[in-house]
Amino acid sequence: MTTAVAQQRVQEAKELLSHLVRRVPPSLREVKKQIFIGNEIVDKLSPEQQAVLVNVFHLLLRQMIHYGASDLEFGGPGTGGRVWLRVNGLKRPLNKFEPFNLDEANILIQSILMQFQRFHLYDNLSLDFSYVLDRGEPKSTRFRATVYFEMGELALNARIIHQEVRSYKTYNFPQQVTRICSLRYTKDGLILVTGITGSGKSTTLDAIIDMNNRTAEGHIVIIASPVEYVHQSLRCLVRHREVGLDTHSFKSGTIEALRQDPDIIVIGEMRDPDTILAALEAADTGHKVFSTLHTSSAVESIDRIIGEVSPEEQDRVRNRLADILRCVISQKLVPSRKGNLVLAKEILVMTPSVRAAIKNNNTSEIYQMIAEGENEGMVTLEQDLRRLYLQGIITVENAINYANNKRRMVQLLRMK
Repeated sequence: MTTAVAQQRVQEAKELLSHLVRRVPPSLREVKKQIFIGNEIVDKLSPEQQAVLVNVFHLLLRQMIHYGASDLEFGGPGTGGRVWLRVNGLKRPLNKFEPFNLDEANILIQSILMQFQRFHLYDNLSLDFSYVLDRGEPKSTRFRATVYFEMGELALNARIIHQEVRSYKTYNFPQQVTRICSLRYTKDGLILVTGITGSGKSTTLDAIIDMNNRTAEGHIVIIASPVEYVHQSLRCLVRHREVGLDTHSFKSGTIEALRQDPDIIVIGEMRDPDTILAALEAADTGHKVFSTLHTSSAVESIDRIIGEVSPEEQDRVRNRLADILRCVISQKLVPSRKGNLVLAKEILVMTPSVRAAIKNNNTSEIYQMIAEGENEGMVTLEQDLRRLYLQGIITVENAINYANNKRRMVQLLRMK
């Protein structure tokens, strides 16, 4: 699409939005205003008007693809009416289009949602969903999107889901970790992939799922919010269940999966105590369970799981976790000298010493066990950052900046 055509489509949408915005009563604020926009404006759009707005949203997604962006931000006071893109880890505004005011963005965002999604948004003040852009090619482009409130206005984030799974072999995981992750060798237990938002957890988890799909015979049930990459059944039967569309919650999806004859249960994220307890129960019943956590280290992941439950439950959860946990992979994406992002990882493999430390509430000892556990396939984040620095892949500044334990990082960098 040429720039002139793109600008013409935006102008058509702006003219329509300018007309629609005038219908919004100035007295309405926050959720009440959004409900009015949904019920009295979006629901009453003609098919032609709906197409004009959806086409502009698709145009923004195509700009995202054109610039190689991982994320798009739109709407809400913070954007200043502009579209923002994250390219190579840096968030910058896209200034080629005329800004959208707050209510124009509110209407445009609601126009891409189904009615039940809007109702969920009004009730919960946020909504996670998947979105598919048909580009007229053999494969459509999928996005993971979230709509949320910012000072009473709607804001949207869209993250692109890459069309090809990264090969598991490119991660160069130790053989011990591969045997733990593979259904061929290990039939049960809990494996966690952790990291902050945007650290590539979903990409790593998809690579592990793909590896099992190509090497083992079994049934994989994926519970996600939303479903991102869609795996085709190869040697495994793979089912995808989206929270809000196919099941009510991660907890209910996990419990339901136990009755669906699975070999592997993938829980997109352990967000709350109920989901954590459901994941532990699923692993405790002899299933292989993969999940993710928003934590930056292996030890923090263990502490987070235990700390999420009530004090009277913590001893029981601590003992269950020690028995069923098999491996924790914590990761960060670090800027390289070439300007792209490279993976730095921390790996904890369950050993008798680690299991005893968890049961005895001595998790502070586990970091040193990881540092000394190379023969078991373990590595600390700081050790892996040192490797990347010595290989000339990252700078010393980024090695220190992205370390969890900066004092230890400096000590490692001084070693020959």
